[in-house]
Amino acid sequence: MRIIDDTFIIGIDSGYGNIKTANCCFPASVAAYDAEPVFKDNMLVYGNRFYLIGEGHKDFLADKTRDSDYYVLALAAIAREMNIKKLTSGRIRIAAGLPLTWVSGQRDDFKNYLLQNQSVEFSFRNTNYSIEVVGVDVFPQGFAAVADRLSDFKGVNMLCDIGNGTMNIMFINDKKPVPGNMFTEKFGTHQCLLAARENVMRVHHTTVDDAIINRVFRFGTADINEKYLKTITDTATEYVEGIFQRLREHEYNPELMRLYVLGGGSCLIRNFGTFDKERVTINDDICATAKGYEYLAELNMRRGSSR
Repeated sequence: MRIIDDTFIIGIDSGYGNIKTANCCFPASVAAYDAEPVFKDNMLVYGNRFYLIGEGHKDFLADKTRDSDYYVLALAAIAREMNIKKLTSGRIRIAAGLPLTWVSGQRDDFKNYLLQNQSVEFSFRNTNYSIEVVGVDVFPQGFAAVADRLSDFKGVNMLCDIGNGTMNIMFINDKKPVPGNMFTEKFGTHQCLLAARENVMRVHHTTVDDAIINRVFRFGTADINEKYLKTITDTATEYVEGIFQRLREHEYNPELMRLYVLGGGSCLIRNFGTFDKERVTINDDICATAKGYEYLAELNMRRGSSR
């Protein structure tokens, strides 16, 4: 959260797997109820409905405005950031983002979606909040995470942001982004998880909890039998090889350029990839993009503009 005058800038990276703010990360899933549920952990109450944040499974939606879930998740994100500062009310400017090649076509709709209520009252974790949404900025994912350090990108650089649902690729040459060289592919870490789950079933005829698979992805190992671990790590290795294949299809050449990897999938590159560590930088701060949104929104506010 950044503060300018009496306005709080809150960056919200609305991913397909997790919602990230500058200080928090939680699953991008929500279960709605008409009556108060028995279990109330992470319960958000808004519009006479009850929402359990982090419950259920959120299907991939290329258009995040198709239902109310990402709006409710945004309220939860705002509450979590405000709670850190011990605040329950205030003027909020939301700094959000969309995949690189989708920004121009979806920016206005997503902005209006997040602006659907200027004044909002809700409760989260038994704390009441009253906020005024005074503006929304929508930026390109990936780029936002490095916007404050473009001076580091000398020469030719490929930026690869690996999320749960999509992988965003762009070039930054001599400290400047190349607008005509950006790509978004539906090749996020969720595809790797599905493949690992399927391979464990095919090879060992058993199911494995997603939490175990995600732990292997994140740390490279888990407290499970070696035969299951090998199947999962082999799947992850094959997925990472697929990432590099796609990068090469977009003209990645490690001898001519540097690669900068970020997003939740960066841990897969680190743990299962084969690459020159001198020419590949891995930013494993999962909140980096949300922090970047806040940085760019602050620049807009100081310039007196909105995007």
